[in-house]
Amino acid sequence: MRTKSLKKNKINVVTLGCSKNVYDSEILMGQLKANDKDVVYEDEGNIVVINTCGFINNAKEESVNTILEFVKKKEEGDVDKVFVTGCLSERYKPDLQKEIPNVDQYFGTTELPELLKVLGADYKHELIGERLTTTPKNYAYLKIAEGCDRPCSFCAIPIMRGKHRSTPIGDLVSEAEKLATKGVKELILIAQDLTYYGLDIYKKRNLAELLQALVKVEGIEWIRLHYAFPTGFPIDVLEVMKNEPKICNYIDIPLQHISDELLKSMRRGTTKEKTTKLINEFRAKVPEMAIRTTLIVGYPGETEEHFQELKNWVAAMRFERLGCFTYSHEENTHAYNLDDDVQEDVKQQRANEIMELQSQISWELNQEKIGKTFKVVIDRKEGDYFVGRTEFDSPDVDNEVLIDATKSYLKTGEFTIVKITDAADFDLYGEVI
Repeated sequence: MRTKSLKKNKINVVTLGCSKNVYDSEILMGQLKANDKDVVYEDEGNIVVINTCGFINNAKEESVNTILEFVKKKEEGDVDKVFVTGCLSERYKPDLQKEIPNVDQYFGTTELPELLKVLGADYKHELIGERLTTTPKNYAYLKIAEGCDRPCSFCAIPIMRGKHRSTPIGDLVSEAEKLATKGVKELILIAQDLTYYGLDIYKKRNLAELLQALVKVEGIEWIRLHYAFPTGFPIDVLEVMKNEPKICNYIDIPLQHISDELLKSMRRGTTKEKTTKLINEFRAKVPEMAIRTTLIVGYPGETEEHFQELKNWVAAMRFERLGCFTYSHEENTHAYNLDDDVQEDVKQQRANEIMELQSQISWELNQEKIGKTFKVVIDRKEGDYFVGRTEFDSPDVDNEVLIDATKSYLKTGEFTIVKITDAADFDLYGEVI
């Protein structure tokens, strides 16, 4: 028989879903560490905290499977306690409690103090901005706002995350300074919607002013923008991007579709004409900019004509980076009242077609980089290569630059100048200058 009381508790934090969840897990771990708790990230521990995702079907399935996996370990005596937090738990707590009762306790997205309490820790208000980063040491996520006020018909995020709440500029600068002292050189700004930043606390869209404050933080060399909503985008941000070398010429702006009929049904507050004009304005004001977008195919009512319109538009716009998702019919969203009338195999076929088209575009754009030199940050060593990125690439989702480790010695987190010698669809090969 195991004597649990003699074993020192080790808390294992497991994260599923997006970068916002990674950030939340890092805050949790920072609080636990400040309470002198033994905490590890996705490693062995006798107490497990699973930070779940509840966004779309695939993510929900992965979260449920992970919970079941650790519940089984608990039943087999390999772990003592299992706690569940995050978006899935916020959205489906009563169902989860009924279906998977062997979890010790479920917590929603705003219940960090309560979660800490059951882990034997106190929530320390003075630790605002303190966290245990889990990303490679050279970059970190900086969450500038929580929640979302947008009415998008397909999205359940407001249900799980609540209304938009901006973090004050002073707090974000303080957090950035702390990260810089730990060796972080690249900040990736995240929120459900960067575009809305400041409207609630400053009564104006204030992303540009935030960027001007963050570029003054010593030690930070790159600042990258993720998840900007197209409607109401503050154009003054482009001036800051153009004039401040620290702001990467990069933006992630999910556009979802281009058919006016579907954009209206999706409640996106824009049109094909306005969207095209905005992207053209980005490129006119910051010609070097790499634009990443995401699209949804198979939305209720999407006909073959709607899809071809989208495909033709993607071919014409030639985005540097693009991801495509199949529509997921989510309870309690506005679109749930519509008939999910596009067959799953048709959804998948359409997504595949978009990604094949994008693969060709990406290959062509990458060929143009051969012979050019770029500033590259080294993220890691993998096999015979050092793996890095240019300012036009975000971690995990974009191009990587592979440098032969037998010819050059490089350190993780350092910047180096690299000449591109070859290129594939989504990888660049280079040599150190």
